[in-house]
Amino acid sequence: MCGIVGYWGKKESVPILIKGLKRLEYRGYDSAGIAVIKRNNLNYLKKTGKVRELEKEINREKLTGQIGIAHTRWATHGIPNDINAHPHMDVSESMALIHNGIIENYSTLREVLLKEGVKFKSDTDTEVVVQLISSIYKKNGLSLEESVRAALQQVIGAYGVVLVSKDEPDTLIAARFGSPLVVGIGEGEYFVASDAAPIIDYTRNVMYLDEGEMAIITNGELTIKNIFENKIISKEISKVDWSVEQIEKGNYPHYMLKEINEQERTVVDTMRGRLRVEDGDAHLGGIRDFMPRIESARRYYITACGTSWHAGMIGKYLLEEYAGIPVHVEYASEFRYRETIVGPDTVVIAISQSGETADTLAAIRKAKEKGALTLGICNVVGSSISRDTDCGVYTHAGPEIGVASTKAFTAQVTVLSMLALMLGRRKDRLSKSQGQEITRSMNKLGDYIKEVLTDDKQLQKVAKDTQNVNHYLYLGRGLNFPVALEGALKLKEISYIHAEGYPAAEMKHGPIALIDENMPVVFIAPHDKTYEKILSNIEQVKSRKGITIVITDKHSKDLDALADYLIVIPSTHAHIFPILVSIPLQLLAYHLAVLRGCNVDQPRNLAKSVTVE
Repeated sequence: MCGIVGYWGKKESVPILIKGLKRLEYRGYDSAGIAVIKRNNLNYLKKTGKVRELEKEINREKLTGQIGIAHTRWATHGIPNDINAHPHMDVSESMALIHNGIIENYSTLREVLLKEGVKFKSDTDTEVVVQLISSIYKKNGLSLEESVRAALQQVIGAYGVVLVSKDEPDTLIAARFGSPLVVGIGEGEYFVASDAAPIIDYTRNVMYLDEGEMAIITNGELTIKNIFENKIISKEISKVDWSVEQIEKGNYPHYMLKEINEQERTVVDTMRGRLRVEDGDAHLGGIRDFMPRIESARRYYITACGTSWHAGMIGKYLLEEYAGIPVHVEYASEFRYRETIVGPDTVVIAISQSGETADTLAAIRKAKEKGALTLGICNVVGSSISRDTDCGVYTHAGPEIGVASTKAFTAQVTVLSMLALMLGRRKDRLSKSQGQEITRSMNKLGDYIKEVLTDDKQLQKVAKDTQNVNHYLYLGRGLNFPVALEGALKLKEISYIHAEGYPAAEMKHGPIALIDENMPVVFIAPHDKTYEKILSNIEQVKSRKGITIVITDKHSKDLDALADYLIVIPSTHAHIFPILVSIPLQLLAYHLAVLRGCNVDQPRNLAKSVTVE
C-alpha cells in the first residue's frame, strides 16, 4: 500500500522523486523518505507526515544525486515516525532499501541477524531485508544483484523492493513478489514505481514486473531476471494510455470531487463500443473467446473487497435475474481461506479498481487451482489481476486518485450490467425488446448523471444541517440495498461518521431501536416494485422522529409529506437506477466531510490500493 519511486539516469533525481511521491501519496501518507547516490556517497532523509514535510527538509539540506529512491508510507509494522519511515539502511549505511508489503518471517530472520551482531534501529519488518542483503554481500563476496537474489530466496511474504548501494553506485535493483512494480523506460534513463502515475511525465513506455521478477539497472542497461532461477526474461514494452491531466486535480479543490464529476464521462466511456442499443445487447470483446464456458457454467462466484464487493452484490442481483445462474458474492479475504464449492463448472469474477488487491489476487489463484474460469473486472491495464485472470473486461474510468472510490464503482456496475445483459440475451431469458429497454436507458446515463451533478444544493443543505450528528442509517431494497451499503461506506471513509447500510425491511429487526430525533436516515426510494414497501419504512422512521432523507426519481404526495429532505433524480430503468443514485450518495458524503474539516482525498488510516493482507 506504500508508494515507491526510483530513478536511474543523468538528471538530478531529487525533483523527479519528490514529484513522484506526490503522485503516489494516495497510496500512503504517514511518513516519507528519500535516498540518493552522488559520487559514491549515499545520503538519505526521512520524515514523519506528508511528502511536503520531507520536501522542506530536503530544501534545507540541499540533497542532490542522479540515482535515487523514495517512499511514502502506510504503516503496517511499526508506528509512523522518522525512524520507521523508509528508506531503511544497513548497519554501515552503505545500502538503502524501500519496500511495499509484509515480510511474514521477519522475526526469524531478525533473530538470526541479531546473533550475527546486527543492531536494528527500527520496529519494521522492512529493515530485516536490507540487513540480510548487506550481511550476505559482506560475508560471501557476491555482487549486489547476487546478494539481493540470495536474500529474497529466504524471505517469506509479499514485497515490492527497490535498492541502491554506494558500493555499486551505478546500480539500482527492483524486485517484486506479491506487490506491484512497474519500470519506465526513457531516453537513457529508467524509472521504477508502484504504479505508472510518477512515470508518465517522462515516458509512456513501461514494463510490468510479474511475480518473482527483478529488474537490474546498471551501466545504462536494463535486465529482467527471475529471482529464483537467475534466468533472463524477455518482456514486451507496454504503453500507458492515460494522460498527465487525468491524474491532476485541475480546478477542483479535491480529487474526489473531480472524480465524482467525471462520471458523466467515465460511465459512457465504459459502455463505448460495447453497448448495442438497437440490438438490445452488449459485446464484451475481452471475454468473447470464453463465452461457451461462461454460458455453460453451473454457478458463478463474485469475489472482491470494499467498494468492489458492493458492485459485486449488484452484479449478483442482475446476473441471477437476467441469466438465471446462482451467484455467490464473497469477500476475497474470506474466499481465499474457507472451503468453497468451486470447480471447472464455475466462473469466478474478480473485481478490483487497481487490479493489485492482495486478497483478490489470492482468491483468483485459488480459483484457478480448483479449475474454475477466472474473469477479471479492473481499471488498470497491465495490472496483476488483468494478467492473472483467464479473461476480463476493463472499466474505462481512468486513474482514480481519491482514496474513496467513486467513478470506479459506477464503472464496475456498468460492466456487470452489460455482462448480465449479454448473458440474458444469449440464454433467451431476455427478449430483444427487454434488452432494448435496458440499453436505451443505459445510453442516456451520461445525460442523467450530468443532470444530477448540475444541482446539488439540496444535498449541501442536508450536509449543513446534519454535520454534527454521530450516526447515519442508509436503507434500500433489492438492487438498492448494496447501494445503501456503498453510501454508508463512503460516509464512514471520509467524514468519520458512523454509518450503516441495511435492507429496508431489516430495519424492524434491530436498527429501529436507534431511531430518534438525532438519527438521519437515507432512503433510496425509486418508484418501482419496492416503492410501497419502502414508503412504509419511511413512515416508521418518521413516527419515531427520525430525520428522513429520501432520494427518489419523482415527486409524490406521500414523499412530499414524509421527507424532511427530498432529492429527486431522473427516472430511469429500475436496473439502471443503482448507478445513477450512487452519485448523490457520493456528493452527500463529500459535502459532509468538507464541512467537518476532514481530509477528503487522504482519510485517516486508509490507503488507495490494499496490496497487503
